[in-house]
Amino acid sequence: MTFSIVARDPSTGDLGVAVASRFLAVGAVVPWAAAGVGAVATQALANTSFGPDGLAGMAAGGSAHDVVARLLAGDEGRDHRQVGMVDAVGSAATHTGPGCLPWAGGRIAAGVAVQGNILTGPDVVDAMLTTFSSMDGPFPDRLIAALLAGDRAGGDARGRQSAALLVVREGAGYGGGNDRWLDLRVDDHADPVPELRRLLEVWRMFSERPLPGDLVPIDADLAAELRARLREAGWAPGRHDVLAETARASLVAERRVGEPRDTGPGWDTGWDDALLGWMGVANLEERAAASGWIDPVVLGELRRTTDRPAEGAG
Repeated sequence: MTFSIVARDPSTGDLGVAVASRFLAVGAVVPWAAAGVGAVATQALANTSFGPDGLAGMAAGGSAHDVVARLLAGDEGRDHRQVGMVDAVGSAATHTGPGCLPWAGGRIAAGVAVQGNILTGPDVVDAMLTTFSSMDGPFPDRLIAALLAGDRAGGDARGRQSAALLVVREGAGYGGGNDRWLDLRVDDHADPVPELRRLLEVWRMFSERPLPGDLVPIDADLAAELRARLREAGWAPGRHDVLAETARASLVAERRVGEPRDTGPGWDTGWDDALLGWMGVANLEERAAASGWIDPVVLGELRRTTDRPAEGAG
């Protein structure tokens, strides 16, 4: 009733799972991952203990293949289980029990395992593996592209309902407090995989951290524009209500991107503080740049929310 891809990005070490199913909230059952350890998809008549126990086995030094074998050896329901696993060095394993409902099976390659059950046919997992292996680009995009390829090749023979994407990276979770870099779920939707891809783009706007080289310097002209737009948004310096204090508290100074620069008298700490306050309310705190800089995504969103139609426009 489910098809999934479990993989490791060799360029970053990121680990992830993408999954879709004719099953409510598949993301609450199938995907498990831990940075520097491995990733697991447990499905079919899913044994959810395979998630935490699989990660514990890999954390203790077991390879994906050995850990899968140990889990199955201790499980009386092994004939009805399906599991895919990738460890931190890219070793991959997949298992489909003979009692899984057809079509059921899996494929592995270096750093990737794909598997599914109650599928329209083997074309589903073949399309997933081919798409993932032939693509360049960001790891999350490759996972979703593989999932979409499987979905469009037929996917779950019963139809569509939910999809999920989990990608882990050390210290990449919200505020740097955990490894859950991406944890997106579509729990009940007529076409969940494209919806999951849409959520990834929304996540990028709010949560993806900019690179220092992408930042825009705040010069005199831009400082004047920012001051006008922040006033328009109600965020001039000196705002000290509960909303402002809560927004500022959400910003962690150590996570601001880049090195501070002196912008001259047009942009001081008061205006910098005002910008951070607006960003906190707009849920853009992960995109905070060092003083004297602004993320172009933040600038675009400030412009969008403060633009007004010309007077008399229809």
